[in-house]
Amino acid sequence: MDFLSYLISGLGLGSVYAIIALGYTMVYGIAKMLNFAHGDVIMIGAYVAFFALSGAGLPLPVATLLAVLVCTVLGVVIERLAYKPLRQASALSVLITAIGVSYFLQNAAQLVWSSSTKVFPAVIQNGGLSVGGLTVSYLTLLTIGVCILVMVGLTLFINYTRTGRAMRACSEDKGASTLMGINVNSMISITFAIGSGLAAIASVLLCAAYPSVYPTLGAMPGIKAFTAAVFGGIGSIPGAFLGGILLGVIEILAKAYISTQLSDAIVFAVLILVLLIKPTGLLGKRIREKV
Repeated sequence: MDFLSYLISGLGLGSVYAIIALGYTMVYGIAKMLNFAHGDVIMIGAYVAFFALSGAGLPLPVATLLAVLVCTVLGVVIERLAYKPLRQASALSVLITAIGVSYFLQNAAQLVWSSSTKVFPAVIQNGGLSVGGLTVSYLTLLTIGVCILVMVGLTLFINYTRTGRAMRACSEDKGASTLMGINVNSMISITFAIGSGLAAIASVLLCAAYPSVYPTLGAMPGIKAFTAAVFGGIGSIPGAFLGGILLGVIEILAKAYISTQLSDAIVFAVLILVLLIKPTGLLGKRIREKV
């Protein structure tokens, strides 16, 4: 029974990682860049939700929607100001810029809101659903449910809408997409907007489970979500979902049965092992380039 409890907790944590990883993998799939400022967008979303809930007294759905709107706009602004001028630059230049944006957001948060930790209000009632001798908290059920809805909605959007098909075309060949009349810059901006909106949703779920808000909040979840995206196959939406779920389960089981101090090391060790066996990740595809 304890194992099932740990497994469900892992699914809850993994669902948060999966939502964040979907943002990473979408940006990489379309723009072929790693947005390491993604974790700090999570932090901004957490602060917006915190002040909306505790300061303005807004209900949770409204606070979440406000965080999504702010982070969506922030993602588009970051893409336009920091990344768009580097379309033709080297990958190293983009990577350094992403790290710079990350530090800028962290330090801006410290200047605006101070570096002190704020306690996120309890937004989900205590208790849970009991099945036999197993009790699953309402927060865990909500987190898993939201992750499934996000995954299904994103899959339907990518596969069955005109914008989604245009985004897939840009992912395959930006030059050919431009010749077919697709505005590649707009598709990249939409990708950043969607990824940042997902980061805001993840920030509310993360802070509901771990009720602390501080300027470096998004650093470790961002790194782990990036790890999940690589684990599942960077650029693959199902891969990001699978990688996030597995990463959360591995982390919780490692904490429960091995060591809380070594859990992060075990997670990254599993990642290294998987990449040694399958360098493209679990669901990633090997791409052959003509030279």
